[in-house]
Amino acid sequence: MHTSHAHRRVALIDMGTNTFHLLIVEMPTQPGGKPHILLRTKAGVRLGEGGISRGIIAPEPYARALHTLAGFKEEIELHEVQEVRATATSAMRVTRNGPELVRDIFEQTGIQVNVIPGEREAELICEGVRQAVDLGQEPQLIMDIGGGSVEFIVANQTTIFWKQSFEIGAQRLLDKFFPDPSGVFPAEAVEAEQQYLATVLASLVEAVQRYRPVGLVGASGSFDSLADMQLGRLRTESELPPSTELAVESFQESYRHLLSGNHAQRLALPGILPMRADMLVVASVLIDYVLGITEITRIRTSAYALKEGVLAEMLGR
Repeated sequence: MHTSHAHRRVALIDMGTNTFHLLIVEMPTQPGGKPHILLRTKAGVRLGEGGISRGIIAPEPYARALHTLAGFKEEIELHEVQEVRATATSAMRVTRNGPELVRDIFEQTGIQVNVIPGEREAELICEGVRQAVDLGQEPQLIMDIGGGSVEFIVANQTTIFWKQSFEIGAQRLLDKFFPDPSGVFPAEAVEAEQQYLATVLASLVEAVQRYRPVGLVGASGSFDSLADMQLGRLRTESELPPSTELAVESFQESYRHLLSGNHAQRLALPGILPMRADMLVVASVLIDYVLGITEITRIRTSAYALKEGVLAEMLGR
């Protein structure tokens, strides 16, 4: 590949179950230098919609995935990128036609997708979060709510004490507890989801009692949306600071608003991305559950997650 610039350009793609992210950076020429961000963008693909709970990627999301990757490929060529690292997680990990999609992506775009296990996903998320948030010396609980899986990591700035990936992402929770098309989430559905979480997350309860994390760091679109609701407006991807302080009171107020409305009323809330209007409800029940099993009173968001973790590893941080 011909290149007119001396600097190495790298594209990092994170193919999540809800959102596909693309980050294009110019690598530093000096050791310890900072990579220069050329492009940071994302697309709502909803890869898990209508299929993940049945173990398949449905035809429409399958087509959306290929279309999105074709668009990413254009950006990659436009920016004269020399190296592409594409990572896929839950939806591609657990579905019967996930391998087929990996093949189709390669055939149509030349992009080789690496499907990673949940444990590896948790490690990379932690590494990414550390680039955005100073975790300090005391254990923090990192939480990444994806569409397919949710990763929990107990870590400080230097050590991972415990990590686990659970296949209980927001799309799965929607399918399981929120089938009502009017978008009203009744109290019994909240109760049912919380009881389910208490069963599935027994090992998290144990880890939290053992390590007593002092704060929660949320690394995913749901936390970004809650921070947007706190601000009262939707921020673009490029506007997001690495980390935002999310007041527990603000979370609780947003949670009340989310639970009390129907789909249309949630769409009208300031700071809500239409794609997340319903997912945010089941995600907030999950966050509320986690706050309930801990004594955590501080929540921070991290705009960095998996792809920034991959980048940090490449930089040898």
